[in-house]
Amino acid sequence: MTPHAYAHLENATLRIDVEHEKKLQVPLHHLGGVVCFGNVMVSPALMHRLADEGKSLVLLDDSGRFKARLEGPVSGNILLRQAHHRMASEPAFTLEFARALVAGKLKNSRTNLQRGAREAAEPDEAATLSRTADNLAASLRAAAVATTLDELRGVEGEAARGYFAALNLIVKPQVRSGFALDGRTRRPPLDRFNALISFHYAMLMNDCRSACEAAG
Repeated sequence: MTPHAYAHLENATLRIDVEHEKKLQVPLHHLGGVVCFGNVMVSPALMHRLADEGKSLVLLDDSGRFKARLEGPVSGNILLRQAHHRMASEPAFTLEFARALVAGKLKNSRTNLQRGAREAAEPDEAATLSRTADNLAASLRAAAVATTLDELRGVEGEAARGYFAALNLIVKPQVRSGFALDGRTRRPPLDRFNALISFHYAMLMNDCRSACEAAG
């Protein structure tokens, strides 16, 4: 993530230099892939080695927006690819698949709020977190019976608004002033909390894409 960092190959390790000083060295077999934010230089030898070992190299801009991806040959099954495209056109399947994704997101969000409510020092904050968690439970029930993708998007959007409105209360009071979430902002994120969320979303997107490609 450091501007002008240089990632290169040294024997069987990935080495990171900043201003000609070694900052990090990691064995390649410990890595699943490499993600570079912003102006980071990568040696050709490292690119070739990553490709040979089936490890991806992903380039993101300073805001975490996807720019490019380098990887070696990926085996594929044309019949499986055709089935993917057919199913993507099936309304019943896409709705069921989207329901499963939204349900997973809402369940994880609800668990996060419930944990925050248990750990909250102030009764009022605990009550707010618990109430929002209950609202997400209602959103889960609504998502399960949504009959269209637009209806499902509405359920997810309403749940997300409530979740992000309460998320600040999970932050420890002693650091809350310097780590506050003032609404969800993207490209660029306008505060530390949003920067952290966007960073994790970028990492998650890369992991999901890699998993889909590995599945053939």
